Amino acid sequence: MTTSARRTSATSAQKPTSGPAHATLILAIICISYFMVILDNSIVFTGLPQIRSDMGFSETGLSWITNAYVLVFGGLLLLGARVGDLFGHRRVFLFSLAVFALTSLLVGAAQTQWWLIGARALQGVGAAVLAPSALSLLTRSFAEGRARNRAMAAYSAVAGLGAAFGLVVGGLVADLISWRAGFFLNVPIGIVMMVLAMRFLPETDRTRGRVDIPGALLATLGSTALVLGIVNAADFGWTAPATLIPLTAGIVMLALFVRVERRAAQPIVPLRLFTSRERNGAYVTRMLYMGAMMGFFFFTAQFVQSVYHWTPLQAGLAYLPMTLVNFVFAVQVPRLLEKAGRPLVLLTGVVLTTAGMVWLSRLGLHTPYLTGVALPMVIIGAGQGLALAPLTSSGVDGVAAADAGAASGLVNTVHQIGSALSLSILTAVAAAVSTGHAAADIAARSGTALTGSAVLLALAVVAVATLIVPSGTRKERSL
Repeated sequence: MTTSARRTSATSAQKPTSGPAHATLILAIICISYFMVILDNSIVFTGLPQIRSDMGFSETGLSWITNAYVLVFGGLLLLGARVGDLFGHRRVFLFSLAVFALTSLLVGAAQTQWWLIGARALQGVGAAVLAPSALSLLTRSFAEGRARNRAMAAYSAVAGLGAAFGLVVGGLVADLISWRAGFFLNVPIGIVMMVLAMRFLPETDRTRGRVDIPGALLATLGSTALVLGIVNAADFGWTAPATLIPLTAGIVMLALFVRVERRAAQPIVPLRLFTSRERNGAYVTRMLYMGAMMGFFFFTAQFVQSVYHWTPLQAGLAYLPMTLVNFVFAVQVPRLLEKAGRPLVLLTGVVLTTAGMVWLSRLGLHTPYLTGVALPMVIIGAGQGLALAPLTSSGVDGVAAADAGAASGLVNTVHQIGSALSLSILTAVAAAVSTGHAAADIAARSGTALTGSAVLLALAVVAVATLIVPSGTRKERSL
């Protein structure tokens, strides 16, 4: 086949599979479904004090309500992406919606600690298949360029708004009904999305091949072992066997994962995805950035309820300044990308988020809400609104059509694994802080954890400046 023919074939393979008539509806189905996944990352945060009281969780045990979800989510995302390539992303998308709705019902009905954590892990299975299928359907339904930039901006805005809005919804239902009600909401929404998806979403071509089960298991078990070791460090110390054994096991399994992927005929993570400096920068930045944001949501939600003695609803509403500013900036991203270019918009967003987090990390027992919490949140919201869309695009652009599912899965994987690892580290560091008074402990631990989040974001700024900006600038000059 000639070079020209190969280019024509590749171009046709990447053309959107749907006409413009249903483009808006397709985008809505994808974004609302993904919104449920992101919402459940954060909807639990404002209910954490209630859950701790109802079920007797310890401080470090409480983090497993989040980690059980994001670890399984992140670890199986790569497998979820590959399954979509093999069986068709529309078919897999429908299956994942059904699993997610059913397991949400189980979470809401949980009566014991193990039931709740186990149901959250099963919910992560559904999310792991849904998220990459949603992103793959989006990239295949919208042509690269202005149309995809707008669709990606909407998708990324959902990621930012879902995290912040989840706190508002979680607070509202926890205050008026129960923390369980937020999960029950997923059931009717999931059913409606399944009906619409069957009617309007286009099916994608299926590829032949095998599912890389060893790779998926090593990725999931390795990352879970690392998090277990970090969490245990808060209870037993960094040199205890309960800490060192899972940490060592995690490192060994992740090393084996790389070896398996290098030798596999059809790996869930083709190593050729790491040949791009810009994509590598996007993976590192996303892991650091989302890890910092997970710590932000986890600790500030507890801070405003324990220190200010606010209700869950008031705690959720405390995030409205951030949510509104996030939305305002996110909808401007397509226009800003056309004028300023992706690298500059991304760098500005990450720098703003870092500045806001540094300000917020000054939290203390007597910090006023307006100047110590709300105003820093406004800056963080502006930064997140600017950063997520270009960061997502940098992680999937330039990938061959055959690797679209794997690339989208990898973007979401680093998002979730970074969140779990960082939250475990921040929780372990914060747990070492003690003042002898409950509210003062929460204030001191929150300040310490948010300082850690600011450090992670500062590292993200370095990654963007050294890896993404140079690559993006060269690409724009070549056009």
